[in-house]
Amino acid sequence: MSDTPPDRLSVNPASPHHDEAVLARGVGIRFKGEEKTNVEEYCVSEGWVRLAVGNRVDRKGNQLTVKLQGPVEPYFKDDGEA
Repeated sequence: MSDTPPDRLSVNPASPHHDEAVLARGVGIRFKGEEKTNVEEYCVSEGWVRLAVGNRVDRKGNQLTVKLQGPVEPYFKDDGEA
């Protein structure tokens, strides 16, 4: 497995960008220099994250999200970083 996280990753199993092996390894996200723990999906090359909005869900039971633009820095948590 690579030492760098993928360019795009989603926690939703229905997404084509979902990768269980990478998620099991543990991916942390720094967005605009801040650690984020509620990231549902991210894309480094396009510079955005989707963050969960509280405990709200849509009519299909999916987490409600908000898409924010900015610098995204993913990292593997097992590398000894925060």
